[in-house]
Amino acid sequence: MKVKVINKSGNPLPAYATALSAGLDVRAANETPITLAPLGRAMVPTGLYLEIPAGYEVQVRPRSGLAAKRGITVLNAPGTIDADYRGEVCVILVNLGAEPFVIEKGERVAQLVLARHEVIEWEETAELAGSERGAGGFGSTGVK
Repeated sequence: MKVKVINKSGNPLPAYATALSAGLDVRAANETPITLAPLGRAMVPTGLYLEIPAGYEVQVRPRSGLAAKRGITVLNAPGTIDADYRGEVCVILVNLGAEPFVIEKGERVAQLVLARHEVIEWEETAELAGSERGAGGFGSTGVK
């Protein structure tokens, strides 16, 4: 599927790391280094502007290596880029690690995944159909 993109980053376009990767690695486009202190967060620019087809979103997801090795993750994971958004794609990163983390221009900071979505049409009712689970939630499954 084609997605129109304006690239003002000076970096290569997001790319799949392997032939079967679901996410495209996206790179930081900050002009100066960004230091994330432990528990600090920052909006990291990518220099990318997208035109996503109707019926789709682009999800912004953490990179597993940054999360596992450094404690760096996407704060609102997965973030959503809506089809009608035309501003710069930014990634909200948070440092859950114990050490400061410096984000340099060109560093791979997140993954982008194209996903189809449906539009909800609400049907108000006074009653819902029953289910085996019922109203159990928040850790209730598998508990007897």
